[in-house]
Amino acid sequence: MAIRTFLRYRSLHYFSRTLFHCYFSPLKSTQYCLSSTFSSYLPTCNVFRGCLFMSSFTDAETKKEPEKNPDLVNEISRILSDYRSPHHDIESALNPFSGSISTDVVEQVLKRCKTLEFSAHRFFIWAQKLSGFCHSRESFHILVDVLGSSKQFPLIWDFLVEMRTNRSCEITAEIFWLVFRAYSRAGLPADAIRAFNKMVDFGIKPCLADLDKLLLALSKRKHVKQAQEFFDKVKDDFMPSVKTYSILIRGWGDLGEVAEAQKLFDEMLERGCSIDLLAYNSILDSLCKAGKMDEAFNFFTKMRSIGLIPDAFSYSIFIHGYCAANDIHSVFRVLDQMRRYKLVPNVFTYNCIIKKLCKTKKVDEAYQLIDEMISEGVRPDCWSYNTILASHCDHNEVNLAHRLVSRMERNNCLPDKHTYNMLLKMLIRVGRFDRVEKVWESMEDRNFYPSVSTYAVMVHGFCQKKGKLEEACKYFEMMIDEGIPPYTATCEKMRNRLIGHGFAEQTEILADKMERSTSSLIQELASVMRGNNACMKLKHDEEYSDENFE
Repeated sequence: MAIRTFLRYRSLHYFSRTLFHCYFSPLKSTQYCLSSTFSSYLPTCNVFRGCLFMSSFTDAETKKEPEKNPDLVNEISRILSDYRSPHHDIESALNPFSGSISTDVVEQVLKRCKTLEFSAHRFFIWAQKLSGFCHSRESFHILVDVLGSSKQFPLIWDFLVEMRTNRSCEITAEIFWLVFRAYSRAGLPADAIRAFNKMVDFGIKPCLADLDKLLLALSKRKHVKQAQEFFDKVKDDFMPSVKTYSILIRGWGDLGEVAEAQKLFDEMLERGCSIDLLAYNSILDSLCKAGKMDEAFNFFTKMRSIGLIPDAFSYSIFIHGYCAANDIHSVFRVLDQMRRYKLVPNVFTYNCIIKKLCKTKKVDEAYQLIDEMISEGVRPDCWSYNTILASHCDHNEVNLAHRLVSRMERNNCLPDKHTYNMLLKMLIRVGRFDRVEKVWESMEDRNFYPSVSTYAVMVHGFCQKKGKLEEACKYFEMMIDEGIPPYTATCEKMRNRLIGHGFAEQTEILADKMERSTSSLIQELASVMRGNNACMKLKHDEEYSDENFE
């Protein structure tokens, strides 16, 4: 750890001095800066230890459990990232690790490299050919999920056919559940339904549980109409349960189609299904989401008369409904009723109330709810604290923000990327650069590795502050050394600031450094640093518009 940190800061300080001092130095010194400096220092393989190998390039999180063989997983994940092109000889790069491969290592690598679908597939095939090695069932499922997440549906079907032919792994209904979900996420409900019908081709006779999974996958992605149409065609063959109806009722409720939800509720009664709490809560939820709070309350008052006792979720439905209606008084009225019946909301319901309190500038009451959560045995999560932190940061309340982060740690809730992004952005905005450095240094101590968005906060923030361009360059270079591809907009910001301050030559230095990176994405971004950004759009740029980094 100490050596890695030393190497990082040696590079940062040397580059920062070189970048700004060579501009005022004789030509000979500048030539040395462009050649010897960058050829003598290349990123080591450890620079990929952070967020490059999480489930996406844009999402680094605090590690919750120690991984087995973390160095081996890091190394193999780095190879999958570097050898993502079809013409790359990934097998030769992987061969030195053939004696260390286990099912656990394969599963970890596949989970980390979910955005590297082709590399992950080739890695899976390479491991399958190793003498004496046999993939776990979990590995097969993970790969199907990886391919589905990246919409590689032809590969999925080829893979399933190969599994059937080679009998390398039993094809279970659970694999098809992943396929349903992937097609639904991709906006292809008809293909999800076709996948359900193709289960028989793989020796699986669909049952009610499979139908429920299909309807749930479709409904979660707002394909409720298609789900309903298919349900109407097959319901006589499957004997739908209360759970089946509840899935569709909730789906229509999420779309605000209360009439459709009530029609299903009535059909359920006509078919003689015994109404349980799940079904009743589903119709309550659909009414509240449609803003029909009075009608929902009338339904609620009839629950006990038919032998149903409202649970915590029954009340929470009303809390969410009243929060959406900006009726904070009714929210607390329902909360008081829950307390009377010794019912405790879950963390999501508490968070909904906390968010509403902070929006109405009732932060003290939000803190009281945090205290109540802890006393009731409900552990506040990052969103609980981050909602309050956002209020402190919006009002530049530095001390209160720091106290809240300290409280998070005391309560065993480690800060996440949103916590750090908000805190760092505020500290840069108000000019508390001493605290910026302390917060940054503390992140590694807490096993948090900055993601592309956190680096963007630093680069964009320092670019906006007078006299801090050197700091912006330092963090930009750190991001490159870590193997984390910047946002295209971050490259453009860095380039424009350098040119605007008379350091046009230094954009070439940065571009050269980017071309030397072991990350192919960073190599591509070198053209942006040179001003050739036509049609340059990376996958992780999609998150850029969702966050304000300045």
